[in-house]
Parts: sequence; C-alpha cells; structure tokens
Amino acid sequence: MKVFITGGLGFIGSHLTTYLLEQGEEIRVIDQIENDSLTEQFSCYPTYTQVTGLVEAENVMEEHIAWCDVVIHLAATLGVRTCVEDPTKIIEGNLFPTLTILKLAKAHNKKVVFASTSEVYGKSEDLPFKESGNRLLGATSTHRWCYSSVKALEEHLFLAAFKEGLPVTIVRYFNAYGARAKAGMYGGVVPKFITAALHGQPLTIYGDGKQSRCFTYVLDSVKATTKAIANHCDGQIINIGSSRELTINELAKKVIELTGSNSPICYVPHEEAFGEGFEDMQTRIPSTSKMEQLLNMKADTDIDDGLLETISWYRSLL
Repeated sequence: MKVFITGGLGFIGSHLTTYLLEQGEEIRVIDQIENDSLTEQFSCYPTYTQVTGLVEAENVMEEHIAWCDVVIHLAATLGVRTCVEDPTKIIEGNLFPTLTILKLAKAHNKKVVFASTSEVYGKSEDLPFKESGNRLLGATSTHRWCYSSVKALEEHLFLAAFKEGLPVTIVRYFNAYGARAKAGMYGGVVPKFITAALHGQPLTIYGDGKQSRCFTYVLDSVKATTKAIANHCDGQIINIGSSRELTINELAKKVIELTGSNSPICYVPHEEAFGEGFEDMQTRIPSTSKMEQLLNMKADTDIDDGLLETISWYRSLL
C-alpha cells in the first residue's frame, strides 16, 4: 500500500510512519518540522520518501496525492496558548492545508483519513462523548474555541466530500501520549509532567487538578488509525481513545511515583496562565463502541505501562 502522511514527523505522525514502514508499506511524508534524527532513521527504509514543502501548496502536493492509495492527514496547527494568542494562525494553519488536500483528493479520487480531535466536543457534558452527539462551545469572543471550531469545519468539508463520492474516514483523538510528544509551554500535560519530574522541578497544574481526561498510548492511536483505512470505515467518524478516566491530580502523582521523583505539585489558576475568559472542560470521556465495532480493537495499553515506556524515552534524553 502507498501511504502519503501529512505531519509524518510530528508526534503521532512519526509513530505512524514507523509502524507502517515496519509493515512494509511505501510511505511518503511531508512535514514542516525538521527532525534530523527521525529523517535519518526513516531513510534507512528503501520504501520511505520525505517531501519538502507546504501542505497547502498544490504544486507540491499533487504529485504525491496522485501517487498514493490513501492520504492520512495529520498535519495541524494547535496548542491552547496559540489559540489564545494567535487564533488566526490556528484557523488558517488548519483550514488551508485541508482545502488543498480535498481539492486534490477529489481530482484523483483518493481515500483520506482525517485526524480530528476530541476538542470538537467542546464543553459538552453529555458523557461519554458519542460521535453523533451534540457539540457545545463558548462564545466566539473566547479564542480558546477557535481550534475546536476549525476542526469541526474541516470535518464538515470532509463529510460533504464523502457525500459527493470521496472515500473519507474521520478519527477523533483523545489525549494521545508517548515518546516524542512535545513538552514545554505548547506541549501536552504528560510530557510536561515527566520532564519536570525527571529534573526535580515542580509539576504545574492549571486549575484545581480535578479535571479528568482519558489518556491513550500513542501506539494504540496509531493502530486504530491504520485500521480506519478500511473501506467499511468510509463516511464514519470514530473516536480513538481509552475509556479509562484519570484526573490531572492522579496523573501528576502517578508520574512522580513512576519516575521516583521528589518534585512537588503546584497549582496555577487558568486565568494566570492563559488570560481572562479561558475555559477548561471538567471531563472528557469517549464512547469507544464504534472503535471496538468498526476497528475491532480497544485502546487497552495500561496507563502505568505506557507511562513507563514514555518515561524511559525522556530519561534517555537526559
């Protein structure tokens, strides 16, 4: 199978690239990220090609979309702080590449697996989140919601294309974690906690830490994504996630325990971190019935096992 992956050097993308190369697939990757170590690693495979250019550039993309059997569109502009500080970057950085991919996929009739997000559910309290459930968002004056809104718009565009005959599957990721996830100001909570714990620094929790999430080991996310290529998934939206709920307080304590760290936990109000008007969701739990039925799998990697693998990778960077 010939697979063209946008964002193939990013967190989930790099794991997906590795997995498919190990399966013997032909892979082409485009990404704005420069990662010499990953490029060197992937270049050892004769079936790997790295593409230079922007996803929104038709003159760059057409050759590769014409070549492939399926496009897996992972490339995205994201980050909570980016939403607040530069919403235009979030909106244009997600919408423009998708418009290019849709135009060319239609022209060449290529299957697209589109990576969406649990963010589209907004602050709905209708748990667990079902793919057919209603969305609930805040005011447009609260820029925190721009990422959710643009990803939902992309979903509408892909579903409209499916209605016109394009084979499309949408996957909604829930809190993937693992090696190579980004820490720092723009990163996810798991790599932030692990990095802090390994350096003996405080683990910073925004809010009271009682908010809960379902953390999904990246290899489970990758395997589910590859299964979504199947024809029987066309026209479907599928949650990709674990159904095990964990509060941020519990996650912080677990990371401290598994790293053997003496790091303290400190709490920072959301307003202090992200500005006035920021809204967070108390709970996010996916309904996983469609994943289990359509993909015949569960995201069942034990949280301790997944965290230990992740901690081992971050420790190797010290």
